[in-house]
Amino acid sequence: MRMNEKLTEIWDELRQVLLGRGLLDVILPPLLFVLLNSWVGFTVAVWGAGGTAVLFLIVRWLRKQPIKAALGGVLSVALAAAVALLLDREEGFFLPTIVSGGVTVLLAVGSVVAKRPLVAWSSFITRRWPLDWYWHPQVRPAYTEVTWLWAAYFLARLLGQLFFFQAGAVDRLAWLNLLLGWPGILLLLIITYVYGTWRLRHLAGPSVAEFKAGTPPPWQSQRKGF
Repeated sequence: MRMNEKLTEIWDELRQVLLGRGLLDVILPPLLFVLLNSWVGFTVAVWGAGGTAVLFLIVRWLRKQPIKAALGGVLSVALAAAVALLLDREEGFFLPTIVSGGVTVLLAVGSVVAKRPLVAWSSFITRRWPLDWYWHPQVRPAYTEVTWLWAAYFLARLLGQLFFFQAGAVDRLAWLNLLLGWPGILLLLIITYVYGTWRLRHLAGPSVAEFKAGTPPPWQSQRKGF
């Protein structure tokens, strides 16, 4: 029963983080690109991915749904295609993702050095908990450790991308990008939540509610949510 409760809790947390963000709008165009690139070639793959992204944008707009994710999909495909054409290299399509991954690694490491871990900022943007709570000495270590995990993940992905980019292995680069994109990030989010909530309990710092209320120790610690 406790395992079922934990799984339900994780699912609820993922829904809170991802709901309304147009996840399908983000996942489907790259997936279609990978499949079409393997079957019929790069040019058709770019047009297929771009057309799908535009179709999502039109559907969201006609239904008066949020278009942020769909618009992001259109812009990302357009930018990737432009870079590929500019470099006259098919693997250039993935260069924007490679650059953004490198920036993520730098931000993660830099945020830890500055004692303001990146994962804490990500949580703050999503949950709007008091920012000072994240910097509490019995809270921040959990976010610091998970930020190191994020840095390791994105660094591993970056190294794989650079290897296949230099080798000109477009198909392998495409599949790596796909598998270590949202599927891999979803797994990373699950690990982040499970480890993060466990670590907060063991740090025995104040929960968000206790922090807001100015409750003195000993604290119950944050039991749900990260």
